Amino acid sequence: MKTPKLLPWYARKAGVSIERAEAIWRKAVREATEETGWVGNSEYWGAAMSHFQRLLEEDKATLCAPRVTPLVQSQRRMLRLPLIALEDFVTAMRANWLRTNGFPRKAA
Repeated sequence: MKTPKLLPWYARKAGVSIERAEAIWRKAVREATEETGWVGNSEYWGAAMSHFQRLLEEDKATLCAPRVTPLVQSQRRMLRLPLIALEDFVTAMRANWLRTNGFPRKAA
């Protein structure tokens, strides 16, 4: 049985292998055949694609792929906090020093 030309794209988008996507496609075709009772008409292919996309999303949900990016971003922000606080402290101390010691002004 022929698979859709976009099957590798759907597989890559869902993060599954092409072989797994082909197995999901075969299952979707079986379900579409049971649902419509016909093979080859537009209703059948539409049902097959909708079943394929639903099964692919279900398979994608079962994958255990941890999302690391939010954790790394929050850690980066946490590591920058002491540097930001130090920068604010130095800026405040400089402003205070210039205010108390007097900034040398140019004579007009």
